[in-house]
Amino acid sequence: MIAYDLQCANGHEFEGWFEDGAAYEEQDKKKLVSCPFCNSTSVSRMLSPFSIKKSMAPPEQPEKDLKNVENITKKVIDYVKNNFEDVGSDFSKEALKIHYGVNEPRNIRGFSTLEEEKTLKKEGIQFFKIPIPVPPETDS
Repeated sequence: MIAYDLQCANGHEFEGWFEDGAAYEEQDKKKLVSCPFCNSTSVSRMLSPFSIKKSMAPPEQPEKDLKNVENITKKVIDYVKNNFEDVGSDFSKEALKIHYGVNEPRNIRGFSTLEEEKTLKKEGIQFFKIPIPVPPETDS
C-alpha cells in the first residue's frame, strides 16, 4: 500500500491509499479519484511523508548496518567531546548565562535535571540530549 497526499483543482487537500503507484495512475486516468470535499476529479499528487511497503524484509546485512550505526554514534560522541566544553552539572546555569549574555557564547555539554530542563525550555533556550555511554569500569 502507498499513501498519497492529493490536492484537487480547488485547493482541497486529502489523502488517498492505493495498492501502488500504477493503481493511482490508472484510477486517476479513469477519473475515479475524486475530492471528498467538492467531488472534483481534477486531482494531482503532492509529496507524501511516508509509504508502506508490501513486505518488511529484514536487512540483508544486519551486522554491517549495526557496525555503521556504531561508527556514526562514535563519530557524534567524539565530535561533541572534542568541540563542546564539559560544564557537568552546571549545564543549566551556564546555558542561562550564555542566553542572557553574562557569558560569551560557546558550545557546552553537561547534564541537568528534568526541572532544570523545564526552566531552559520556558526561557526559550534550545538544547538537545545525546546519550553518551559510560565505558565499563575495568579492574586494574
